[in-house]
Amino acid sequence: MATEKREPSTRGFSKLPEECVTYMLSFTSPRDICRLSLVSKSFLAAAQIDLLWESFLPPDVAEILSRATHPVDYSSRKELYFRLCQPLLVDEGKLSFHLEKSTGKKTYMISPETMYIPWIPHPQHWTWISLPHSRFSKQAELVSVCWLEIVSSIDSRLLSQKTMYTAYMIYKLNPDSYGLDSNSQKASIKLGAHSQENRVSLEPDDEEDEEEEEEKQIQLREDGWLEMVLGEIYNDQGDEGDIEIKFLDTEELHWKKGLVFAGFEIRPTKKKVDAKLLR
Repeated sequence: MATEKREPSTRGFSKLPEECVTYMLSFTSPRDICRLSLVSKSFLAAAQIDLLWESFLPPDVAEILSRATHPVDYSSRKELYFRLCQPLLVDEGKLSFHLEKSTGKKTYMISPETMYIPWIPHPQHWTWISLPHSRFSKQAELVSVCWLEIVSSIDSRLLSQKTMYTAYMIYKLNPDSYGLDSNSQKASIKLGAHSQENRVSLEPDDEEDEEEEEEKQIQLREDGWLEMVLGEIYNDQGDEGDIEIKFLDTEELHWKKGLVFAGFEIRPTKKKVDAKLLR
């Protein structure tokens, strides 16, 4: 006679002190907590406790809040966590910070105003514009250059430790853009003695197989901007200085126009990580 399968029970947890349940949940993730709170009243009760959400907030959360362009209102640590999962402008609006909702890992986006871009002060080469649905108040629009170089950096101490990060270029292409489809464009990311360099192209490849969507170098974001993968780097203890990010189109010195640049974003890598990058 076939044995009847029994669904796993969580009723035993109801006999545990709330502090024990909270302690166990602190070893999971915010995503797991939200799921578990749907199947058990004990988990649901523990999911409201400040001490639990304190464990998912970054250790330097007070310092992050002190750098915020506008005050952040919250009534609990749980509310603060989810408030920080939305972009928060810091450092006089030159950086954007948020937490990855499912893990609590840090993400930063860097404004073009802080970057090294040759000829950016000259309106015949670059101009500053302001577009809706943009993270920062200003975006850099390319008018005409033959040497396209963008260099930025971020202190590795600002990022989550023991975390693989992917850097992205956030941009748009105007309808009248030209000279931006070169296959000699390069991107690099460097931290300490470790670096990665990749060939990239700002022009999306419309002929790529739809089944390979997740592997595409360029993706359309929900906010309407394009993002292009620049490279990956592993942030170990966050003590190796600045992470340097570069985009270069300097090999073919033809004239280029029509790039609208919103910034570099560096966020936790979601796909499987190459073991060689984990030092």
